[in-house]
Amino acid sequence: MSKKHPIISVTGSSGAGTTTVKTTFDQIFRREGIAAVSIEGDAFHRFDRQAMKDELARRQAADDQTFSHFSFDANELEKLEEIFRIYGETGSGETRHYVHDDREAERWGTPPGTFTAWAPFQEGSDLLFYEGLHGAVANGAVNLAGLADLKIGVVPVINLEWIQKIHRDKASRGYSTEAVTDTILRRMHAYVHCICPQFTQTDINFQRVPVVDTSNPFIARWIPTPDESLVVIRFRNPRGIDFPYLTQMIDGSWMTRANSIVIPGPKMDLAMQLILTPMILRLIADARRA
Repeated sequence: MSKKHPIISVTGSSGAGTTTVKTTFDQIFRREGIAAVSIEGDAFHRFDRQAMKDELARRQAADDQTFSHFSFDANELEKLEEIFRIYGETGSGETRHYVHDDREAERWGTPPGTFTAWAPFQEGSDLLFYEGLHGAVANGAVNLAGLADLKIGVVPVINLEWIQKIHRDKASRGYSTEAVTDTILRRMHAYVHCICPQFTQTDINFQRVPVVDTSNPFIARWIPTPDESLVVIRFRNPRGIDFPYLTQMIDGSWMTRANSIVIPGPKMDLAMQLILTPMILRLIADARRA
């Protein structure tokens, strides 16, 4: 952690909805005049698309059926830790982009499935914002959780997470349901051992829970809407959280534990604005005083 150069980390698995949460953060940054440098977890994959296919084939030939993008050794976590540390100390660093599709290829001038070159951060930023798979890892080899000042987990219940992933990958990447299902199965070991443990490190978790039947996510025709969902918000340390204010401001919300509040699904953006804005402003104020 660093008083002068704070780091915010949003962590969730593929299909969890971290990109949507990033939009809320971007709104807060614009409204409050905060200059944020953003980095994406995909930029720290160890392999480009073709090299990952080759590595998967090699692992499977060696009877390793658990290797995936969720795995620690499929990512440059040491590099990410170094960037977190350097930014915390100096406010500088570098990143790159993983190009997912033709639209991004046109923007970045690099073929889909490859990386752009590493480039330095813009100068004069107020904070570093990370969004991806591994922003709260603390596994003995790296300790990203110890370097981030505010850690947010985005954790839909797993059936909903799978529905969102299946629909996204079919619509935007042209995959079949069977192909996405194979990916989910291959990632399960790393999901349990690499992704889930991070959510005990996060300061706040947002977990969307559908209130419609999602018993078989592999045949679901639609993603449950916010109106068909509740959101459970859990604070690791509830000290200083004004729960009476939140339940008053968020219509239909209630507390279920001393550190948890439940809200209607359509109120998630409002809740994030109310909860996160003062936390972010406090980080910025502390940085400027330091």
